[in-house]
Amino acid sequence: MAFELPPLPYDYSALEPAIDTQTMQIHHDKHHAAYVTNLNNALQGLTQFNGMTIEDILRHITGVPENIRTAVRNNGGGHANHAMFWQIMKPNGGGEPTGALANAISSTFGSFDQFKTTFNDNGMKRFGSGWTWLVIDQQGKLQALSTANQDSPLMDGMFPIMGNDVWEHAYYLKYQNRRQEYLSAWWSVINWEEIARRFQQGMSAH
Repeated sequence: MAFELPPLPYDYSALEPAIDTQTMQIHHDKHHAAYVTNLNNALQGLTQFNGMTIEDILRHITGVPENIRTAVRNNGGGHANHAMFWQIMKPNGGGEPTGALANAISSTFGSFDQFKTTFNDNGMKRFGSGWTWLVIDQQGKLQALSTANQDSPLMDGMFPIMGNDVWEHAYYLKYQNRRQEYLSAWWSVINWEEIARRFQQGMSAH
């Protein structure tokens, strides 16, 4: 039951100009593919993980044998994070959320603009590589936070609704050191329908 690289739900060039074609090709075909390969290698021969989703494995990361736990944390996190990342973007995306998600964001952060500022600030303040997130926490509340490297909020009992990749491989070819510019441009390709679906999925688990 090996994990597989999910296909992109759109063309490599579909998110231009926010995310350039070459970055999408390398990010999906090389970086994400490597996480999948390394995850499968780490879990090889361990039948107790057969049939488990990567989300389930990350939720129970402390149950993964210690000698492969770091490899599963890094590569399993990378696989789960990126599998979500491709889905929460789309061509001609952007705008603002509606319905229950919009209400939850406003009541938690004061306004959608305040949320955007917080989300981007968390991405800017993440030193080195990592992700900036909107999650449902253990209490069933929205929370904005960031994680290092490929760490997944799932490992801390939280459910990721949306996240932006602030590893340099996600933006360096186009934006070089201008992470803020990338963070700002990213809002134009967001797939709010998918994020709202994830929000409902996460809330129904509470």
